[in-house]
Amino acid sequence: MSVLVVSGTGTEIGKTVVTAALAAVARAAGRSVAVLKPAQTGVGPGERGDADEVVRLAGDGVVPVELARFPEPLAPDTAARRAGMAPVGPGEVADAARKLAADHDLVLVEGAGGLLVRYDEQGGTLADAAGLLDAPVLVVAPAGLGTLNMVTLTAEALRARGLAQAGVVVGSWPDEPGLAERCNLSDLPAVAGAPLLGAVPSGAGALAPGVFRQRAARWLAPELGGTWDAAEFAAAVGC
Repeated sequence: MSVLVVSGTGTEIGKTVVTAALAAVARAAGRSVAVLKPAQTGVGPGERGDADEVVRLAGDGVVPVELARFPEPLAPDTAARRAGMAPVGPGEVADAARKLAADHDLVLVEGAGGLLVRYDEQGGTLADAAGLLDAPVLVVAPAGLGTLNMVTLTAEALRARGLAQAGVVVGSWPDEPGLAERCNLSDLPAVAGAPLLGAVPSGAGALAPGVFRQRAARWLAPELGGTWDAAEFAAAVGC
């Protein structure tokens, strides 16, 4: 796949760290990588955004592209309106991704919040951009209680739009998982109708970049370029 859309079931669940792991694994395999952040919110001029964080963790060989930046930590449409700035629509996202795909082996499009967060006043979403690109969507989800419902809703939204779901990655696997987290490993692929393709450990984003790059392949399944095995992982933690 030349373009992979990275979405989630909500905000602050590990999308950026998962995107960085994807980029690190692809770079280690010798692939050229660009990461596209259509709308960065909650970050002011001169501050580091999500695309910058991906580069910090995955390496300078990753090309970061940000289409718009809005200062308040709100949905892109709301943040653009309050800032008096032009929003970024799905068509602009798709056009930018296509241009990057012409020069890179892999383009990672990291969304804001969940799949159906509004990007413009017409109600355009990341799902619409994925549809224009005919690109698969990787869903990043939390590990614990509530995640099954959120993943189910996201999967239903993808199917309703005829979009392919690449799979699910747990964005922050706890050091000491409880019963819900352990059992969710088996339930997540069932409710998603797509494979579980990784589990990134909690705190991975705080690792030194060199260590992050060394370990990234251990967190992602072979379908994403890594070595992580869902059955072995689930058996090790038990339910």
